[in-house]
Amino acid sequence: MAARTASTKTQAWKFFDRIVERASRGGSYSNPWHATENSQMEYLPDFRTLSLLLGVPLYLSAPITTGVPALALDVWIAYELRRAGFSPDSVWPRDAAPRVLPGPVAALLESLPHHERRELTKRIVSGSPTGVAPSQALILGKNYRKQVDVVMSHWSTGPELLVSTKRMDSSFAKNAQNRIEEAYGDAKNLRLRHPMAGLGFLFGIRSTAFTDEPRSAEFIADLLMKLAQEEDAYNVTCMLPIEYSSDAAPAPTGPDAPVIHIVEDAPADDPKPLALFPESTENSGEAHVPERVMWQDSLAFGDDGQVDEVLADLPGVGIREDLVPPELRSGQFFDRLVRHVLAATPTTLHETARDRLKVAQYGS
Repeated sequence: MAARTASTKTQAWKFFDRIVERASRGGSYSNPWHATENSQMEYLPDFRTLSLLLGVPLYLSAPITTGVPALALDVWIAYELRRAGFSPDSVWPRDAAPRVLPGPVAALLESLPHHERRELTKRIVSGSPTGVAPSQALILGKNYRKQVDVVMSHWSTGPELLVSTKRMDSSFAKNAQNRIEEAYGDAKNLRLRHPMAGLGFLFGIRSTAFTDEPRSAEFIADLLMKLAQEEDAYNVTCMLPIEYSSDAAPAPTGPDAPVIHIVEDAPADDPKPLALFPESTENSGEAHVPERVMWQDSLAFGDDGQVDEVLADLPGVGIREDLVPPELRSGQFFDRLVRHVLAATPTTLHETARDRLKVAQYGS
């Protein structure tokens, strides 16, 4: 009998893991904090890594219904939280299977001899014993349990960060209000049980919304800003315009042109986050989609060299934050989330995150 083809999400994880591994250099993350000319601290997200992650669903031809396009955002947010200095084992989805695993259990695994660690990990990933490593992070709210896309939690603290994500690539006028209504209800449910947690909502939207349905895009932006103004809703929201290379239009130029994140080619081992440039970029034409690869359950295609070949030729994806108000941009999103957690906890917690902010501000 022929081997069953691995699921689209299983295929995507192999690419996502390799992208994050290369970007983090095995746990040596770049510092996202940078001092401005006015000595103010700003958070610079790694847009190069985000572009690669967003290119994976295009390469796999994975529609929204597979969950892979939204998963790319989840992986990036979790990666950014680890860049900020939060414990990798407390941020879910983790950068290795199992994706949801309590920190103390992860520490136990690391302390075991190699053979015992491998066997126990195999049992946990297989779902035995039940409940140790669930496939989804289900968080109890005031009235019901809610699957939260990105979570930072520990047994000793409870949930500290809860981030929900949505993706919308079409039918903006038809679906926008429903997505925002769902987000509002989820925020109320979670906020009432976890008043100290940082709640965030990131909405990924295809940039064509701003040209094809500008009123709908404006409506969504307005609702997202209002979601972060309610005391019992989200602390911060983000609207992330995603531009495929086939959608690209000439970028504005001149001294007053808005800032656009241009994803440039860079060496695979370049640890620096993407810089911000106001110049125009040549990024027109149809997206190039490499030949699709059908994976088997054995994931024999999992050789890093073969994966890197695909990653070197992913479809182009850009981030058009010039299309949204500053308060909805991702730098502000991560800045406020990280600072919220640090302000809500004693200085003996999250020391690495505090140190990264200090190093950027005062030097080593």
